[in-house]
Amino acid sequence: MPELAEVEYFRRRWDDGISRRVVRVELHGEKRIFRDSDPEVIERTLRGAKLLGSEAHGKQIAFRFSKGAWLGVHLGMSGKLRLEPADFVPQKHDHLALFQKQRTLVFSDPRMFGRIRFHVGKGAPNWWAGLPPAVTSSEFTTSWLRRILRRRRRTSLKALLLTQEFFPGIGNWMADEILWQARLHPRLEAAALHDAAAHELWRVTRSVCRGALKTIGTEGSDPPAGWLIHQRWKETGHCPTHGTELKHATIAGRTTAWCPRCQNTSRRGRSAA
Repeated sequence: MPELAEVEYFRRRWDDGISRRVVRVELHGEKRIFRDSDPEVIERTLRGAKLLGSEAHGKQIAFRFSKGAWLGVHLGMSGKLRLEPADFVPQKHDHLALFQKQRTLVFSDPRMFGRIRFHVGKGAPNWWAGLPPAVTSSEFTTSWLRRILRRRRRTSLKALLLTQEFFPGIGNWMADEILWQARLHPRLEAAALHDAAAHELWRVTRSVCRGALKTIGTEGSDPPAGWLIHQRWKETGHCPTHGTELKHATIAGRTTAWCPRCQNTSRRGRSAA
């Protein structure tokens, strides 16, 4: 599933269409990705509307159009946004195509776990205005993180980082990256963190998100060479720091990788096997 940085990368694919009008709309209105919206309203409203701008927040994207229209996109597991020529012919998995004079803005989703939302009004819709603070925002403070840790005292750090209510946009590989860089075991419970470890978790979480946005999100390139991501997918992956073989297990329902040497919990609180 696309995470924060991949979502930002796909958001940028439609940038060429900003300040240009939609002349025609084609969509597969019967598909489940439109379960939260009325396809007829989308088609009628966006025809003739100008794309004004866009923003990504966690795993959500909002595209603002004239006429007070907001198009919300969640990519799900296999969704993608891309540009095609103006004479493009949508295929089976191209569920939304916004035709402009010089290009076509396309949303495709083969597995259809994605979602389209739509709103017309003066203000931002609730599904956008009600999102939690972005991890890279000024609202995501150490105090905010400590409140999360207190609320979910018995939750493992891996499961906590995957909770979109608190860490929007962070998914499986980013959670492993954060915990490795913060030297925290994924099974460690939130209550086990002392103040210094909590502050380090806050710092590293923001650093990893910013680093991913700068590389994957901006250029579609790989994260820095020294990151865990380059080893975590391998069955015999090794710690980038000192070469210790990584351990793998299913934690919080997700395949998880960690370094048994770096992520020793003895100095953080309770141990985790």
